[in-house]
Amino acid sequence: MVADAPFPDSPLPDARPGGAPLRVALVGYGLAGSVFHAPLIAATEGLVLDTIVTANEERRAEARAAYPDLRFAASPDELWERADELDLIVIASPNKTHVSLTTAALTAGLPVVVDKPIAGTAAEARELAALAEERGLLLSVFQNRRWDNDFRTLAALVAGGELGEVQRFESRFERWRPQLKGGWRESGDPEEIGGLLYDLGSHVVDQALVLFGPAASVYAESDVRRPGAAADDDTFIAITHAGGVRSHLYVSATTAQLGPRFRVLGSTAGYVKYGLDPQEAALREGKRPGATEDEPWGEEVEALWGRIGSGESPLTGGGTPVRTLPGAYPAYYAAVTAALRGTGENPVTALQAAAALDVLEAARRSAHEGVTVTLPGHLPHEEQPAP
Repeated sequence: MVADAPFPDSPLPDARPGGAPLRVALVGYGLAGSVFHAPLIAATEGLVLDTIVTANEERRAEARAAYPDLRFAASPDELWERADELDLIVIASPNKTHVSLTTAALTAGLPVVVDKPIAGTAAEARELAALAEERGLLLSVFQNRRWDNDFRTLAALVAGGELGEVQRFESRFERWRPQLKGGWRESGDPEEIGGLLYDLGSHVVDQALVLFGPAASVYAESDVRRPGAAADDDTFIAITHAGGVRSHLYVSATTAQLGPRFRVLGSTAGYVKYGLDPQEAALREGKRPGATEDEPWGEEVEALWGRIGSGESPLTGGGTPVRTLPGAYPAYYAAVTAALRGTGENPVTALQAAAALDVLEAARRSAHEGVTVTLPGHLPHEEQPAP
């Protein structure tokens, strides 16, 4: 039996003081803006999608068809000029714009949600965190995969001690995309902050740190496999956590046979889970949270449940099926709403994002130099001084 995962997923009150909804401006209506942020904002009680920033007429038409009451802006500068009409800025534009736009929004006195990665370096993330604190404003990072169905299930298993003492955490975010799609995400220009290390790597590293605490050392291998590719598309990251757990994290676009999403080995049992959380696919198909009671949001079929056990392979029937908790992406914006009202905590802070960027920067250095990088302030577990 899996207890509820230690992440917020319950409904929250739907109005800020005075009864008016919080007015949200979304910067960018590409993949992140149209598939993730806009639908989740629109589905959150107490939020209203007020403005989308895009100068692209085709994207405007798509957005207007989905959200008829929208306003549009051609550039973010228009938002700062009417900051008193807005309550939250959501930044879903290309990675290289995250720091400048977040700085501008905070300077204009507006709370911010920014897609991951918040910045290209941990130092920049900490500077943004300091600016938000100085201004007394919310700055939250959209690490939505803390609310994946498999991660919520694993977090509950770990918190409940069902695996004993976790010793090794294997996490794979693998895809088979042998042909390049083009665009800034595949660019080799460092200013674009592209490549899988900072894309999918941001997710798997964040999940590892949430589960098992700070990283003491990092080793990585990063390759460019596909002809014509300019950014990493096959990367492995090994983290030794300060508490002794070892995380092995794989992100790839060149995996012809996909491995388990999670394989977690503890002193008394292991947990193995295949398949990706269904929420992204549902959002891409145009489905929306709460749209129908006949198809509960974030649920997956029993055949995809992970298995817990010891001494046998789950692929040969070993272990016991564990019901996968529902995925809960809507909980992120519900938590942001509560934080803005002063009735809850920031679900993902900029300082947490900075800790993940410490690992990503160490991984990039490790892969480039062929060394294991010890993070400042941490020693590998076996080198910790005796108490």
